[in-house]
Amino acid sequence: MTRILLRLLWWSKPDKSNSSIKMTKNKDRRSDSPSRPQCRIGTSGFHYKHWKRIFYPENLPTKQWFAHYASHFDTVELNNTFYRLPPAESFKTWKDGAPNGFCFAVKFSRYGTHMMKLKNAPDTIRRFTERADLLQNHFGPILVQLPPKWDVNVERLKEFLVAAPPKYRWAVEFRDPRWLIDEVYDVLRQHRAALCIHDMIADHPREITAGWVYLRFHGGHYDGDYDDSTLRAVANEVEGYLKSALDVYVYFNNDLHGHAVKNAATLKTLLA
Repeated sequence: MTRILLRLLWWSKPDKSNSSIKMTKNKDRRSDSPSRPQCRIGTSGFHYKHWKRIFYPENLPTKQWFAHYASHFDTVELNNTFYRLPPAESFKTWKDGAPNGFCFAVKFSRYGTHMMKLKNAPDTIRRFTERADLLQNHFGPILVQLPPKWDVNVERLKEFLVAAPPKYRWAVEFRDPRWLIDEVYDVLRQHRAALCIHDMIADHPREITAGWVYLRFHGGHYDGDYDDSTLRAVANEVEGYLKSALDVYVYFNNDLHGHAVKNAATLKTLLA
């Protein structure tokens, strides 16, 4: 109980400095940005009931959870957009509640990836971006997560990225290791789409296919806790990307037990 209270007191103090983050406006959504390289670190989602008393104070109303989250991190990966496209009012609420410089990464609809298998891309992309555009200058990268156990289909991927407006930053996460081949990397590079580097696949290639990098940490089955030595290695990797003038987006998807917020905060401290 004492440990929980101590953690709660720590998390209830807003991080006013955001010293590990370059708080620049999201003026250019494309794969290559002429601005100074920036690093954004956050979590995949923020509205988790099991974060109460770990990250969110017990008496804090749920409608104030986003404001509390945004006082500690300057980005979040919206993953509920994967399961069902939220109504316009939700995007407007997120936009209105976001502080200056806050960035939403938005996960593309599973209807377009898992059900349509990237077919009919002009229509699925249009419907998705029309809604997500309501985030306005807070709209960051779009994450396209492909299904596991799907045979490689380079032509389908190419058709999708041809239809994907280049004004957005597109990242593609492959869950089937057979897709991690040079022919796929070439297609990503042609369209300045980032290969999402994640740890759901062991020894995932660190292939850079755009002028920016997208990293995801799943914690095994979303419940793993990264130790400090692992996070120091991640910090070194991120610093290398920044020195190469690459923007970096990092999201922790290990939401169980509140590991994601703890790991994200530790990584920010290591990069401060």
